[in-house]
Formats: sequence, structure tokens, C-alpha cells
Amino acid sequence: MNPAEYPITTTIAQVHNYMDQNIRIQGWLYSKRSSGKIHFLQIRDGSGSIQCVVVRSEVPPEVFAVSEVLSQESAVIVEGLVRRDTRSSLGYELSVQNLIHVSTAPDYPITHKEHGIDFLLDHRHLWIRTPRQRAILKIRAEVLRAMSDYLDGNGFTRVDPPILTPTAAEGTTELFHIQYFDQEAYLTQSGQMYMEAAAMAMGKVYSMGPTFRAERSKTRRHLIEFWMIEPEMAYFTHEDNLKLQESFLSAVVQQVLNHCQPELELLGRDLTRLRAVQPPFPRMSYDDAVVWLQNQGHEIQWGEDFGAPDESELANQFDRPVFIERYPTKVKAFYMQPDPKRPEVALCADLLAPEGYGEIVGGSERIHDYTLMKERFIEHKLPNEDYAWYLDLRKYGSVPHSGFGIGLERTVAWICGLEHVREAAAFPRLLYRLYP
Repeated sequence: MNPAEYPITTTIAQVHNYMDQNIRIQGWLYSKRSSGKIHFLQIRDGSGSIQCVVVRSEVPPEVFAVSEVLSQESAVIVEGLVRRDTRSSLGYELSVQNLIHVSTAPDYPITHKEHGIDFLLDHRHLWIRTPRQRAILKIRAEVLRAMSDYLDGNGFTRVDPPILTPTAAEGTTELFHIQYFDQEAYLTQSGQMYMEAAAMAMGKVYSMGPTFRAERSKTRRHLIEFWMIEPEMAYFTHEDNLKLQESFLSAVVQQVLNHCQPELELLGRDLTRLRAVQPPFPRMSYDDAVVWLQNQGHEIQWGEDFGAPDESELANQFDRPVFIERYPTKVKAFYMQPDPKRPEVALCADLLAPEGYGEIVGGSERIHDYTLMKERFIEHKLPNEDYAWYLDLRKYGSVPHSGFGIGLERTVAWICGLEHVREAAAFPRLLYRLYP
């Protein structure tokens, strides 16, 4: 059959629009089974997969011969007739009339059997071709789209902060140092400070991009390189901030449910848990959280930050994310506004996801008073020459303002129900992994 006789080239996701028509799809062989005179080819193209049936009596001998020798991940162009098939999860299949073998994939290393995680990560460039990994990456893309849709639709302007910075956003030593010509610089750990500057210009802003933490951590929640989405809002109080967060996250989860249900089902996700993610979210003070944990046998004392087991147990009381608010100022960043009624605690909150996923959002009202911020600089021994521009924001037209940061990979891991955050990144950077 001449390819020119097939004017319709489409994707597998769009095949349903061409029932009983001849089409062409371009993809790769995911799997194959045979019953002698019939070959069943499972073809994927990035948008989905479809069963393509090659019947010896219905195709030229050379076409059937091609289908016989195809190996896993061989690249192929398939031409044929779209037919209904009630046995298929798609509801249709392709009756093959022509096959064009584009390239082979000899001895493809990832077979349809169990492989160890180190082997799969060594072959991450190939592992992402599998249905499960494709589903996760599609959900990740939808999460990013949903975040942009919500923020863009609610008066926010995207502003992109620099990746190379002269200072640490939170005064941490867990930074990647870079030699920037004749001075020292760092890979960014947060765009927050720059978003505060942008909020004074634009009102409501957000950033999306990679951030880096040189943490020697091997937990299932940590990556060395990860993405942060960081909104910042002028004239927003702590209360305004919490209401925005729950509205934002709920909208994101519901959009993913609406657009990625097949992918969530492929992952075996309990959709009822996600449908419950609706405002308002429960709230618990840090004080009450410490008492509750102590009653459960935890050894935490007031003034200490929560560990992963603490966060998991706190969140698992609820069917949706929970805010833990007003942490002690000494365990939080220097820029957080103290509670006027209790200066020893900050107007801040961490949003903990249920099912053991822990913190996915951290936010606060920011200090807007020049004198107080100057005191914090001295208390935290911040070099004025590096942070003078940040102090300027409190000098020239300062207003109360708030913001938060949400970790993309942790959010995706929670939405997908993943055991480890490494699967939420296309090419994860872990403590002892920089390849591929």
C-alpha cells in the first residue's frame, strides 16, 4: 500500500475521531504477541497506545514478514483501518494494512519483567517510555498547567527569578557554590526574595523553576534539584495567604482529576482521596500539634521542628491537607512576620498532605517593617552588602505582604500516590546520582 493513499496522520489519542477510516500513526512497538497467522502489536506514540492487528491473509507477504521480526521499541509507521473493539480499553483497534519499519532496537535492556531501582535509574532515559512513567510525566505536566491556569486566571503575573544568586534565601549552608568570575555565587534555593521585589511592582506575582538544595538526604521526599512554584502577594495577610493556598491546591487537584483520570487509574490511585481535596482545609496550631504528638508517644518538645514521622502522623488524621500554623520564630526563616500577639511565634504555616507525604507547601506573612528586618539581619548575621537590596524593599513603600512555595515533585508524588519522589522528575538528581 502506498503511504500517499493515507492522507490522515494522527496520534493515538485522536484515533477515536477516525472510526472506520484509514489512518497513519507513527510510534514504537511496546509489546507483541502472536497466534501464528495473526500478530497483535501494541504500539505507543507518546499520546497513548493502541492494539494493531496484522492478519496474514489481509496484508502483502512483506508486511507480515516485517511484523514478525519487529522487536520491542522498534520504531514503526502503521497504516490501517480504525475498527471498533469492545474488548479494548480504548474501544477500538487498528486493522493493519501497511507497516513501515523505521528503525530497530536490538537487545532493548528494559524488558517486561521486574528490574531493580538502580538498574532502572541507570536507564532512566529508556525507563520513561513505560506506561507508568509516561502517566506520571503527563500528570506532572498537567499539574504545572493547572497551577499556571489558576494563577494567571486570578490576576498573577509570572516573573522569572535568577538561577545564580549572591545570597541564600533562608540563611542555610546547604547551598551549591559557584565561582562567578571573581566572586562567589550560589545555585538558587528559592526565588522568594525576588518575588517579594516583583510583588511591590506588580501586586501579585509567581515564579516557576528549578531550585537546588545541597542536602545530604536520602529520604523518599528529597531531591537535590526540584521545581518550586512561588506566589507572592502585596497587601496579603497571613489569613489571606492560607485561603489562597487551599483554593489554589484544590483547583489544581480537581483539574488533574478532570484531565488525567486514565493516567491516575493506571497508577492505581484512589480517586476518592483526591476528590476530597476541597476547601476549607483543617487547621492546627503548632502548640496543639506538639501536644497531640506527645500524647501519641512522640518525644518532640515545644520549640523543635517536626520531622517526617511527625508530619505524617499529624496529616493522617485528615482526609485532605492540613495547615499547621504559627511555628516558633526560632525554627523558621528570618523574614517571617512575628505574631503581634505572640512574638515568639511567626505568622506562618506548613501545609501537610495526607497519606504520609508530609509538607508540600510552606508560606508566611513577611516582615514589612524596616526596623524589625534590620534587627533580624543583625540577629542572623546577614552581610549587609549582600542583602541591602532586600532591606530596601522595607525602606521604599513597604506594605504587608505574604507568599508561599509549593514543591512540584512532592505535590506530584502525592497526587499520583508514588512511593518515592524520584519518579516525579523526568531525570531525578539524588544524593549519589547525577547520571543520566
